[in-house]
Amino acid sequence: EPEGKRGKTGFLGIFGYLKSALNEASSENYRDWLMEHMSATECPACHGKRLRPESLAVQVERMSIADFTAMPVSRALEKARSIKLAGRELQIAGRIMHEIVERLQFLNAVGLGYISLDRSAATLSGGEGQRIRLATQIGSKLRGVLYVLDEPSIGLHHRDNGRLLNALEELRNLGNTVLVVEHDEETIRRADYVIDLGPGAGRHGGEVVAHGTPEKITQVEQSLTGAYLSGRTRIEMPSQRRRVNGNAITVLGARENNLKNVDVTFPLGLLNVVTGVSGSGKSTLVNDILYRALAKSLYRSREQAGEHKTISGVENIDKVIRIDQSPIGRTPRSNPATYTGVFTHIRDLYAMLPESRERGYKPGRFSFNVSGGRCEGCQGEGQRRIEMNFLPDVYVVCEICGGRRYNQETLAVKYKGYSIADLLESPVSEALPILENIPQVKQKLQTLVDVGLGYVHLGQSAVTLSGGEAQRIKLARELSKRQTGRTLYLLDEPTTGLHFDDVRKLLDVLHRLTNLGNTIVIIEHNLDVIRNADWIIDLGPEGGEDGGRIVAQGTPEQVTQGKRWRVILLGTEERRQLFGHRRPASFV
Repeated sequence: EPEGKRGKTGFLGIFGYLKSALNEASSENYRDWLMEHMSATECPACHGKRLRPESLAVQVERMSIADFTAMPVSRALEKARSIKLAGRELQIAGRIMHEIVERLQFLNAVGLGYISLDRSAATLSGGEGQRIRLATQIGSKLRGVLYVLDEPSIGLHHRDNGRLLNALEELRNLGNTVLVVEHDEETIRRADYVIDLGPGAGRHGGEVVAHGTPEKITQVEQSLTGAYLSGRTRIEMPSQRRRVNGNAITVLGARENNLKNVDVTFPLGLLNVVTGVSGSGKSTLVNDILYRALAKSLYRSREQAGEHKTISGVENIDKVIRIDQSPIGRTPRSNPATYTGVFTHIRDLYAMLPESRERGYKPGRFSFNVSGGRCEGCQGEGQRRIEMNFLPDVYVVCEICGGRRYNQETLAVKYKGYSIADLLESPVSEALPILENIPQVKQKLQTLVDVGLGYVHLGQSAVTLSGGEAQRIKLARELSKRQTGRTLYLLDEPTTGLHFDDVRKLLDVLHRLTNLGNTIVIIEHNLDVIRNADWIIDLGPEGGEDGGRIVAQGTPEQVTQGKRWRVILLGTEERRQLFGHRRPASFV
C-alpha cells in the first residue's frame, strides 16, 4: 500500500505499520529492537549530502559546505589554512576562520586527523567520542577543573598514543587535575601518580594494592600491574607458530571507503591479526566487507557487503561468527547461567530432587521468567524498575524477595544445602565443585573459569558485566560447543578494557579455539596480541585518505623486516635489554 494510505481492510501495510510503531514506541528497548530490522540507505535526492541544492550552491574556494565536511580533519585543516582572506572578506570571516583552524588543530592534536567532519556520532568508538570531548576542553583553556577519562586510548594506535598523552599533559600544565582509568602500559608509565586496585577481580578485588609513582608500583610484590610493568610477569610469545596450510579466504578488489582496490588473503586455521594506524581501513575490510560477504553467502543475510570485486575460499568454512563486546543481554533477566545454557540443566537438577517430586514441582517452577516459583512482586527480576520521565530508568531491589527472585516455597528446595537462589549468587569458581557431578554443567563452568571468569556470579545481571567480560562469556560458550573445526571468528579490538593479565587469559582462549582447527581474525593494536599472531596484515601507511593500502603481510618474523615494525615486535625481555624498563621514543 502507498505509505500512509489504508487499504480496504484498514491496514497500513507492513512498512507503514512498522514506521508508525517506531514513531509511537514509548519503550527504548522496543525502539532498539525495531531498529535492528532496519538498514540505512543513501538519500537519492541529496546523495548523502543532507542539504538542498540552494544551500549547496553557496561555495568557498569552489567548495560547498558538504564538500568541506566530507574531508578528514587533517586535510580540512590544511585547506582551512590555505584559505586567504583580505579586505572586506577578512573583516566578515576572519574571526570565524581563526576559530575553525583552532578547533581543527585540537582534533588533530588528540589523534583524530583521520575522521571526516560529517561522520555520524553513532559510528564513533567510545575512545573517539572521549577524544572529541577532550579536544573541546583543551580549547576552553579552563583552570582548576577535575577531568575524568575512562580508557581514552581505546582504538588508538601506539603511534598516536603519544599525541593523546601530550594533550592530557597540556591540560595538567594549565592547572587542572586529570584522572584517567586505563590499562595501557605507556599511559601508566607517563602518569605522575598511580592507584592500583585489586588484588583480583569481583569479590577478590576492591582494595588499594599499591599507590605512588609508576616506579614505586613496580616494587610492590602484591601488585599484578607492577609485576607486568617490571617484567617479573609477562605474556609469553608462542614457541612455535602454526604454519600456512594452503587453504585461505581471499578478498579481491576491496575498495570501500578509503581502501585502495586491495587484495587480501586470510590463511585458514591460523590466528590472523589485522593491524594499522587508526583510520587505515581495518574495520571496513573485516566488518563491512569480509563479515558481510560471508554472512550473505553462508546465511543469506540481506546486509549489503562493502564494495569489492569478489571473495573466494568460502567453501572452506561452514560458519562465521562475530564476537564483539556488546552485552549478552539487555535486561536484568539475562545472566551468564542463561546465556551459556547451564541454567536449563540446573533447573532440571532441582526438579529431580525428592522435595520437588513430593510437591510436584517441574523445571518451570525454578524459572524466574514464568509464574509459579518466581516472586510475583518483581516478576522474577529481583529488582523493580522505576520509569523516570526524560531520564534513564532506575532499578531498586525488590522489597518482597530481597533480590532473590523466587518465593519462599521454591527456596525451600535445596541441593547440598544450597537453594537455587544461593547457587545463582555463587561465583562460578564456587559453583563448580557443587555441580561437578553433572557433566554438561561441569564442562561449561570449567570453561568460564579457564577464560578468567571464575569470580563472576552465575546469576549476575548481564547489564552489570563489562564489555571484556561479555566477550569472554561468548568465547566460553563457543569453546563449550561441539567443534567442526571450520568456523571463522571475527573480533574487533577484544583487548579493550582488559588488564595485562586478562589479555593473557584471552590469548589462551584464542589459541585453544585455533588449535581446534578454527580460524580467527582480530583487529588489534595491542602489541602482545600482535606478537602472538601466526599471520599479520598491516594496513596503512596513514589513516583516512592516506591509508587503505597493504603495508606488509606475513608472519611476525617476515613483517618485522619492515622498518616501522622492527622495534614494535621485540619481546619484553629484548626491549628491557635494549632500552631498560622505559619504552624507547621510537616505540611510540
